Amino acid sequence: MGPNSFLRLAGTLAACVLWGPQTHATDVDVAVVFAVDFSSSVDPGTADLQRDGHAAALTSPEVIEAIASIHLGCISVTYFEWSSPGRLCTVLPWTRICGREDAEAAAFVIQEKGDTGFGRRGRGGTSLSSAIDVGRLLFDQFRGRAAKKVIDISANGENNDGLPVQQSRRTAIAKGYSINAIAIPAENEKPPYRLGSYLPTMSLGGPGAFVMTPTDTSDYAAALRRKLVTEISQNVTVRFRGVSMAANIDYSLPAGEHLNGLR
Repeated sequence: MGPNSFLRLAGTLAACVLWGPQTHATDVDVAVVFAVDFSSSVDPGTADLQRDGHAAALTSPEVIEAIASIHLGCISVTYFEWSSPGRLCTVLPWTRICGREDAEAAAFVIQEKGDTGFGRRGRGGTSLSSAIDVGRLLFDQFRGRAAKKVIDISANGENNDGLPVQQSRRTAIAKGYSINAIAIPAENEKPPYRLGSYLPTMSLGGPGAFVMTPTDTSDYAAALRRKLVTEISQNVTVRFRGVSMAANIDYSLPAGEHLNGLR
């Protein structure tokens, strides 16, 4: 990405902030960028799935417990929506979460301000490369320190707009960021798990990177919750109902675990 393109991207991001200023600089255990697909293919049902799923994951007992169990007991999150290059909105700027009250406040903003899937005509294509580049920009703007930094992508399609995704992936990994993903389940997808197979080879990277592929929309929220617990606690559980979990070459499994045939 050239300097002019990067400046345009930064300007678009700044212009689309929907909620309050960034919190003061502080240290946290984990910083997570939620990069959420709101391209033209995201209908109201899918938009609700993502918005409600992220809000529910942040406030779930499992995630609250995971936050309490880590060293500093705090994470920082930001939530933005993306489609084609230059089409994006930051719904939740960097926000520190140290317990249930913080999590509920962040979840409220996501539910109230996040995309509803209506008026999606003209939203554009699916630029995973742009999502990764914006995630990287948000980490460049992050005030404070985090032991782990994760770009957390939710997507329902392959990269079909903007720069080649591998270029963006390499740049983010070189800065020490991990890129994880959750594939939005599609109805009657053929072949099954196509997106779940595409994302690990094209988009993921960094220490412990992984993708989760729910087999049904009803499993999306549970998969997202488990994904966030994994990112926070760094204790990976790879077997649970309705979800396939695949990894890129940087990922290491506990002894005795295997990737083949996970559901």
